Amino acid sequence: MKSRFISIHTSNKRNETFIYSAAAFFLWIKMCALYIWVFHINIQSIGQGVVLATTSLGSAAFFLGIGFLFRKSARLKAFFVIDILLTGILFGNVLYYRFYIDFITVPVLLQFQNVGGLSQSTVELIKFYDIWMFLDLFLLVFFMRKKYSLSVNIPILKNLKKRHFLILTIVPLLFSMMLNSNFWNKSYDKELIVKSLGLYYYHIFDIFQYSKTSVNSVLADESEVAEITHYLEKKHKKKVQSNFHGIAKGKNVIVIFLESTQGFVIDKKVNNQEVTPFLNKLKNESLYFPNFYHQTAQGKTSDAEFIVDNSLYPLAGGSVFVRKPKNEFMATPEILKKYNYYSASFHGNDSQFWNRLTMYDSLGYDRFFSKEDYDVNEENSINYGLKDIPFFEQSMPYLSSLPQPFYAKFLTLTNHFPFLLNPEDQFIPELETDQGVVNRYFTTVRYEDEAIKSFFEQIKDTELYNNSIFVLFGDHYGISKSYNDALSEVLGHEITVKDQVELQKVPLFIHIPGMEGKVVNTVGGQIDLRATIFDLLGVDGKDQAFSFGTSLLSKEEDRLVVFRDGTFTTDRYIYAEGTCYSKDTGSKVKRNKCSPYFNQVQNELNYSDKIIYGDLFRFFKK
Repeated sequence: MKSRFISIHTSNKRNETFIYSAAAFFLWIKMCALYIWVFHINIQSIGQGVVLATTSLGSAAFFLGIGFLFRKSARLKAFFVIDILLTGILFGNVLYYRFYIDFITVPVLLQFQNVGGLSQSTVELIKFYDIWMFLDLFLLVFFMRKKYSLSVNIPILKNLKKRHFLILTIVPLLFSMMLNSNFWNKSYDKELIVKSLGLYYYHIFDIFQYSKTSVNSVLADESEVAEITHYLEKKHKKKVQSNFHGIAKGKNVIVIFLESTQGFVIDKKVNNQEVTPFLNKLKNESLYFPNFYHQTAQGKTSDAEFIVDNSLYPLAGGSVFVRKPKNEFMATPEILKKYNYYSASFHGNDSQFWNRLTMYDSLGYDRFFSKEDYDVNEENSINYGLKDIPFFEQSMPYLSSLPQPFYAKFLTLTNHFPFLLNPEDQFIPELETDQGVVNRYFTTVRYEDEAIKSFFEQIKDTELYNNSIFVLFGDHYGISKSYNDALSEVLGHEITVKDQVELQKVPLFIHIPGMEGKVVNTVGGQIDLRATIFDLLGVDGKDQAFSFGTSLLSKEEDRLVVFRDGTFTTDRYIYAEGTCYSKDTGSKVKRNKCSPYFNQVQNELNYSDKIIYGDLFRFFKK
């Protein structure tokens, strides 16, 4: 085979340059394909595309180049082993992205021992066509066995020297830093980092960030407390007290985390059957918030717990529950202790799952009812633990025995990815799209709804019902955008970038027995939920130090909901993937409609990170 630039022929001499170049080329092609068809990287200019392509090629060349450090007889094997490792990194990111819509970080890898990895969910994430990512490895084996060599007429590869290697690996990075000079200050936006550095260099950047944040606690001082306090005082200065302040003073608070429940299931019918018949009814008897968004990141349910209990943002990488469980906090249970509240959490899984046992102690919980407190067997459990209906049934005696007033939260489990349910527990049949995850999702949501109905029927027979308020909300999304084609079929419309943000809405019900139902259209997020509960209980605002949320019942205007990746939404605009959209029309609008919020978004995320990484509550408590 001959051409003007390249000729390939058999030879007894194995050509290192050929194997090295082929491996780098194949890795580069795989990365580019994944950027387009899996990660859906938003390229907004030719320059960004060139940067991503060149930094990706440079990173592949750099890491494969480590093989040259081995002795000559072992170099080909070294190239092959490194190629396998680099392919494994790509594949790991693909699996992780399909569910979390995010890139793997060092904290995620370190917390697998606490969260059990992806467990049985992994099988659902693997696709038969993923084999294409490994085909080049077989091709390399073929080249190595046949002892193919390469005559290269491309100057940079014909006589690969150190200066060529440096040009290929360093120059694209320098160009990227010039084009995207601000990405260092936006480490929360992992897509921007990947777009600026390529996937492999992103992981190096992530290691650097992890190392940097690991020492922040040692270097933090009280001056940072003053800076953040000033920001939050200014933010809350114009806060207007709501008309609901103190109406639930002294009542028990029962918070139910609706696992993976998104807002679109409310009032939704499939095959002419309601998906959430009980919640639809409860909505009419409660304060219902249709514009409420989850704000979780890689920690999912544990992030939702952290946000609601602390009114802080989750970490961009990993979970606070795993990374910073020994920090000082001023969480909901601790604050409510001043008002004589007892606190408890109920969860039908292992107490160590997501490091809850340790974290709950730091948050100030008095009691944690976990799997060890329940009768869990093969018949009453599935997927990640105890089914929701027996979970609530077995929890009732515990709940009734708690000292009053109490703050109690329940974490449901059955509606958890990959949404498995025994036939005898199905109240509606599965759908028939080409995605099993989507088909099963509506069935498990229906089961969850029945479990909530069962719980309310039980608690209404006790004195607790009239002496409690009930807060039910979705903890995070259930269907990731990897399944948008099938979900579009169910929803009846194509899912746009603007729609994808709107799909992050989760239901929020605040049920106060004796109060008439009302729809509250306030735009808000999970970070506002603690302030809302405290508003109803009449908790003094001075007890809410370092709280980024604002009561959803207050008459504050110009609200902003910030997501962990820097995306945000207001009542009029959505900013996502570097573009500003009108909520009313869904069309793109001028960037200046969203730009007034940029500084606030960056400040909120960075200040919250400073509090967590610097363990700043230890200074405040002095």
